[in-house]
Amino acid sequence: MDKKYYIGLDIGSISTKGVIIDEEDNVISHSYLWTEGDPINASKKVIEELKNGSDESIKISGLGTTGSARELIGTIFGATIIKNEITAHAIGTLRFHPDVRTIFEIGGQDSKIIIIDNGVVVDYAMNTLCAAGTGSFLSSQAKRLAIPVEDFGEYALRATRPSKIAGRCTVFAESDLVHKIQIGHSKEDIIAGLCDSIVNNYLNNVGKGKNIEAPIIFQGGVSKNIGVLKSFEKITGSDVMVDEYGHLMGAIGVAILSKQSDREIDFDFTIKDLEFKTTGFECGGCPNNCEIVCVLKSNKLLDAWGNRCEIGKEKAMTKYKE
Repeated sequence: MDKKYYIGLDIGSISTKGVIIDEEDNVISHSYLWTEGDPINASKKVIEELKNGSDESIKISGLGTTGSARELIGTIFGATIIKNEITAHAIGTLRFHPDVRTIFEIGGQDSKIIIIDNGVVVDYAMNTLCAAGTGSFLSSQAKRLAIPVEDFGEYALRATRPSKIAGRCTVFAESDLVHKIQIGHSKEDIIAGLCDSIVNNYLNNVGKGKNIEAPIIFQGGVSKNIGVLKSFEKITGSDVMVDEYGHLMGAIGVAILSKQSDREIDFDFTIKDLEFKTTGFECGGCPNNCEIVCVLKSNKLLDAWGNRCEIGKEKAMTKYKE
């Protein structure tokens, strides 16, 4: 009997991640690319990298999507399951760390916290309103300081007296950072202060009122910054673990979930060569005047959404009827 494999895609606003796992949840191939405002093209590139990193003859029996563009990409690739980020991250993490109690996750433009009790998600929160303390915020400060963001962690570890940086708002943080530069604070102390401000902002906003208990796992692209990791440990007073695949855990989780789907697919990697695009129109069929989003595959309608009644979808089907 042929062995089965599963794809998980996590399509975020900043980065798109993908994995292929086997029936034992081993990661066979993985990819991490910038979304660059084009989730369709980014996902096609990820699929190409997943194919190149594995045996082309493998049978893909399930495909799951998560992240901000999960519905769009799930529709395009015929996903067997589409799940939110909270579920995907929790399932992936619990598979490899069954005793985890708290998950910190900081991505490119948002962040989340997941509280787990006896393997069940009991509380969570997300911050999508402000970019302060996210990967994009760190990248912008790296440019200001003319230091590669990948080197931030090492700079932070060399600090002797971390600067106090206002972290509740991007604008205030940048103003404070400029002031610290002007009065002569070292780059090491400023970067360490930025790491502390990111953690304080996260705990005071996303983690406010949450019962944070160890074991704690830190995920997302920012988890690769050793300076932020050490700030988390210093401020929480607990050890904080970073998994090798922490930046891919959403993709891993939704790949695992795709195995539980009652529908199997025979995924064809050549799907990356097909032409997909999105378009939209205002329905006008009733007072709601919904804006309908249409997904086209080689100029044929795959799906449409945004309608509050059946008129919108009917108009889409008529508009793109063969």
